[in-house]
Amino acid sequence: MKLPSEAERLRIYIGESDMFEGRPLHQVLVEEARRRGLAGATVLRGTLGFGANSCIHSTKNLKLSQDLPMVVEIVDNPERIAGLLPEIDSMLGEGLVTREKVQVILYRHEVKPTAKSVKPPRTTKGAN
Repeated sequence: MKLPSEAERLRIYIGESDMFEGRPLHQVLVEEARRRGLAGATVLRGTLGFGANSCIHSTKNLKLSQDLPMVVEIVDNPERIAGLLPEIDSMLGEGLVTREKVQVILYRHEVKPTAKSVKPPRTTKGAN
């Protein structure tokens, strides 16, 4: 897949304990992005944060550490991001969603070498 140099990043701020139909919401969001063929998605787990209810969630407090902040980031072209928004809206009970323009500098994956393209290992002069 080739991404245009001008793309968008969607950020979805949720809690680690947020669920959708009995499954972790962050996992469902990533799976939905993959199912739709979007360029990529990443889940980041925060160690400290608060949201609209102003309750601080931290790894330092055992009771609150069960609902740490999570951010799901998805990058793709604006049309594909726009197509995902109604689905996200139907999944999110609470949270924050932001959308911003980004400049894609590099987007590629490693191509697995074929038997013909494998180069022999380099040897160092003087080594036996």
